[in-house]
Amino acid sequence: MEIIRVNTPRGLELKGAIWGNTDMGTIVIMMSGICSNVFQNDLLTATGELLSRNNIAFIAGHAMDAFSCIAYSDFSTGKQKYTGVVFDDFSLAYEDVESYVKYAVELGFKRIILAGHSLGSNKIIHYLGNTPDNFVDYFLVTAPVDLGHWFDVMPNVKECIALAQKFEEESRGSEILPYLFGGFSPMSADAVLSFYNAFNLKNCPVISGDGETNSLYNIKPNGAFIIGSKDSLTEGDPKGFMEKINSCCKSPQNNKVIVVENASHIFYGKHEEYAQTILNTVIKQDCISAVS
Repeated sequence: MEIIRVNTPRGLELKGAIWGNTDMGTIVIMMSGICSNVFQNDLLTATGELLSRNNIAFIAGHAMDAFSCIAYSDFSTGKQKYTGVVFDDFSLAYEDVESYVKYAVELGFKRIILAGHSLGSNKIIHYLGNTPDNFVDYFLVTAPVDLGHWFDVMPNVKECIALAQKFEEESRGSEILPYLFGGFSPMSADAVLSFYNAFNLKNCPVISGDGETNSLYNIKPNGAFIIGSKDSLTEGDPKGFMEKINSCCKSPQNNKVIVVENASHIFYGKHEEYAQTILNTVIKQDCISAVS
């Protein structure tokens, strides 16, 4: 694994990670979910290591502040934990994804597969449904979220939004809220409001009806939708959730819906199985032989 720095049009340098090199020809770019980076999400590391052993390069694409971690005490376990993202502007998701794609193009990769996990999937749907370019050959959408539904079921959301609005009114938008947003992520007031108002990422509204599906319909390449059978953000029907999302695409019959049995939204304890699913899917598209 090597840390990479990817420049955006706005001049911000994103920090990601790469496994493999251009000699491999094919690369999978995976946009990570919120509060996720290669140092605390084994899903990304397991996938990068397995793909690179099989002659497929891998980039973990991070958000603009994915390496900014805060230590806090988890009183349920009595241990210190580290987490982020603290600062982010979700309205710029298109630019962030595009920067990683163009980075891979400039490196000379012949085949680009664009993937996402959790909110990272919503980001790549937004990019794929709105880009005029044809750089991406295939997509892998993993555990996307219906944000309208997410805001209804996650803890602390209403309290955090109200407090973030208060901080904003007091010109304290850069300050970090005293609560974990959604019960899992420390965030600045600005980031909370940017997340809450990110209509561009409300592109899987199959539960809440709050959002748009034009981005799904406008996706040009074929791909696969991957979900864990115990994903808790699907109203108890993970496969049906993904089938509804796929049905919004222009040619759903050309895409695959894949269920990873007994896996949760974050694939906890199933990272190797998840990585194998990604590898198997890519192999079928690329006619590459697996080595183990």
